[in-house]
Amino acid sequence: MKTCLVVDDSRVIRKVARRILEDLGFEIAEASDGAEALAWCRSAMPQAILLDWNMPVMNGMDFLRHLRQEPGGDTPAVVFCSVEADIEKIQEALDAGASEYIMKPFDSDIIAMKFVEAGLA
Repeated sequence: MKTCLVVDDSRVIRKVARRILEDLGFEIAEASDGAEALAWCRSAMPQAILLDWNMPVMNGMDFLRHLRQEPGGDTPAVVFCSVEADIEKIQEALDAGASEYIMKPFDSDIIAMKFVEAGLA
């Protein structure tokens, strides 16, 4: 079974994303910030990461940059899921190695579509 790490400081967002992704056949792990997510990835690299941008401790962009430098860190497909709507921010995320970008709020159809586009479903 494919594993998806859901990284968001909102417990509600993590819970909603978990339900949607479990319905898509993923086993879910959760992290509340980038530092916790990086530690998780160092112990068990997931196939997919649903990543928020604005979080305490370590934000999504810093996490993504660190992840891509880790052994095996080039493997997971990273789907940003954020309220950041500025085209420059979206391009920055894609340039840093994100596979796709989802705007909050999201629904199951949007996540399913983006995960298909990222080659995950």
